[in-house]
Amino acid sequence: MITVQTTVQAPLATVWDCWTLPEHITQWCQASDDWHAPHAENDLRAGGRFVTTMAAKDGSFSFDFSGEYTRVVPHSLIEYSLDDERKVRIEFLVEGDSTHITEHFDAEQENPEEMQQAGWQAILESFKRYVEGLG
Repeated sequence: MITVQTTVQAPLATVWDCWTLPEHITQWCQASDDWHAPHAENDLRAGGRFVTTMAAKDGSFSFDFSGEYTRVVPHSLIEYSLDDERKVRIEFLVEGDSTHITEHFDAEQENPEEMQQAGWQAILESFKRYVEGLG
């Protein structure tokens, strides 16, 4: 498994809402400025599905990041299986006035693990900038 993590200077309730509500997901779910997330759906419950469309802003490429939740503990833990059967675990931990997020995910076989880790970390940093920019 690959791990990425960050600490967001915001309360857990704000972090949770920004992570889980589609109107927020479309604002932060990209690894670089030339990508965006024009669409997101999220049924946050065990057995619920999610889909986020990730697309190059120039229209040259897009894909759906999607899967099914296997476990949700509000304000604490999200686990899901991607449609390619890889597993993901996300932990949210209060640290004073901040929230620490740790994501563990199964690597895919197409790209080097370092590239995958860098991409997921970039999305996590985009999330951090978005949430902290709300305050």
